[in-house]
Amino acid sequence: MTSSRTPTPQAQRLIDAAANRVATTALTGDFPDLTVDAAYDIQAEVVQARIDQGNVVVGAKLGLTSVAKQKQMNVSEPLYGWLTNDMQIDTGAPLVCNKFIQPRCEPEIAFILGEDLSGIHISAVHVLAATQFVFAAVDILDSRFAGYSFTLPDVAADNSSSAGFTLGGVVVGIDSLDLRTLGCTFEKNGKLVATASGAAVLGHPAASVAWLVRKLAARGEGLKAGHIVLSGALTEAVAVEPGDSITARFDQLGSIEVSCI
Repeated sequence: MTSSRTPTPQAQRLIDAAANRVATTALTGDFPDLTVDAAYDIQAEVVQARIDQGNVVVGAKLGLTSVAKQKQMNVSEPLYGWLTNDMQIDTGAPLVCNKFIQPRCEPEIAFILGEDLSGIHISAVHVLAATQFVFAAVDILDSRFAGYSFTLPDVAADNSSSAGFTLGGVVVGIDSLDLRTLGCTFEKNGKLVATASGAAVLGHPAASVAWLVRKLAARGEGLKAGHIVLSGALTEAVAVEPGDSITARFDQLGSIEVSCI
């Protein structure tokens, strides 16, 4: 993260949108030359603002981890954002929709690391060796851009639409799992939305986390023991509002239900 200082206008725009729960327009509309690398600098400012409020980084998340999403966005790689402690919704607690602008939910496989991970040499095997546990997870997205209308630099600056997350209550060791073939069904209000397997995330969820570590290494950063990593969405995200109920059912990882109020 960057040191504490006055945010740039681009970062302040995103900070204010989140604080006031009022969406803004894409940064690239006013700054068309914004690059992805510069957007990650803005992201660091956005995250630093949360740290300055007394929060701490507890992990990271990945986005655009499916080939279909990458083609839709006309990009060739995923993106990432950071998770802070205030984003975590405890297991079984409700999602309070009015804390967000336009919340959406998606099912993910979450890793909890038992060792630090850093460097350009990291592969999926290193990730699996460093993983302490995996969990079922639901990622709560909230774009600060109206109607989720953005380009890749915009969403990178917006901390990859990070907003909230919740983990399932079943703790599972990595040794007995084949995360590539591990299946998931995703339901909204009791109706099936989608089915998927871990292979939907860059071919293997651990490969997704490895990509993140290598990407962070280019910025002189890494992941730490105890960090939670959301490896990427297994299905499309669904919009939620008060009264909705979201359920993600995973082979061997159990089920996780999120009630929206």
